[in-house]
Amino acid sequence: MLRNGHLNTIYPTLFRRQKSPAYERVRVTTLDDDFLHVDCILQNHKRLAILCHGLEGTSLSKYIIGTGDILSQQGWDIAAINYRGCSGEQNLNPILYHSGATEDLHDVVQWFAGDYDEISLVGFSLGGNLVLKYCGEKKRSLSDNIRSAIALSVPVDLAEGSQTISQLKNYIYQKKFLISLSKKVIAKSKQFPDIVDASLLRKIRTLYDFDDVYTSKLHGFEDAEDYYKISSSKQFLRHIDIPALIINALDDPFLPEACYPYHEVKGNKSLSMITPSYGGHVGFTTPGEAHYWDEVVVSNFLGKHSHL
Repeated sequence: MLRNGHLNTIYPTLFRRQKSPAYERVRVTTLDDDFLHVDCILQNHKRLAILCHGLEGTSLSKYIIGTGDILSQQGWDIAAINYRGCSGEQNLNPILYHSGATEDLHDVVQWFAGDYDEISLVGFSLGGNLVLKYCGEKKRSLSDNIRSAIALSVPVDLAEGSQTISQLKNYIYQKKFLISLSKKVIAKSKQFPDIVDASLLRKIRTLYDFDDVYTSKLHGFEDAEDYYKISSSKQFLRHIDIPALIINALDDPFLPEACYPYHEVKGNKSLSMITPSYGGHVGFTTPGEAHYWDEVVVSNFLGKHSHL
């Protein structure tokens, strides 16, 4: 891997060359009468990997394509979720997506569960928090055929993670996210002018501001702090009872010390964590290789805990 956190983070976006998968798009109906577009690689396998992208990602994010490719070669069907507002088609309701929206992940799991003997969950960054929270929540029972879960570059403490990404060293990343998120708000304001006020965007300087003004209010939280407190996966780690792996690189520019949950991992035999010295944020770049380091680890871990 490249020995610099920022290089590992940026390199795949700029230089990784991949063919777009021949996805089959499935429209999953949600409990609130909306939809999620899930892009699938279906080869009649008996096990399914559900992939959850990060903030402002899609099923065409480099890490999703790479992970889906190696897993499909190893006998997995693939279901790559596009969160609300991320598929290229406006959703029907005012809400978007957020780090703790496990109800949408649950709808996807339920949609596919009857067709597979095994399901594994793989989440990246925001999607990693989503996966870990889902696996550790007790408000609903996990489907019996969920075998394992992996979370990569995951901010298990959302409040601390928000502070870190707002640091000067991460200015370019934060700016990129805010530009993309602002476009979604503007589109929603046209769709729901009485609910979404795009004029408030002029007050937004950081992702914390965005979460305080938009994410929290649209999704029923009091403010950003309430959203972070309720949605952070760290508090749910002790309840995970399926094999689960966290992969957080030590040079990840987005992750503070609070996002390396050594204590929680030590106290849960079902949970393990790898903290490579290098990897950046969802990077783990190995130039010249067909699959990056983390993709091989994901494939090996899921294979190890599969019964098929």
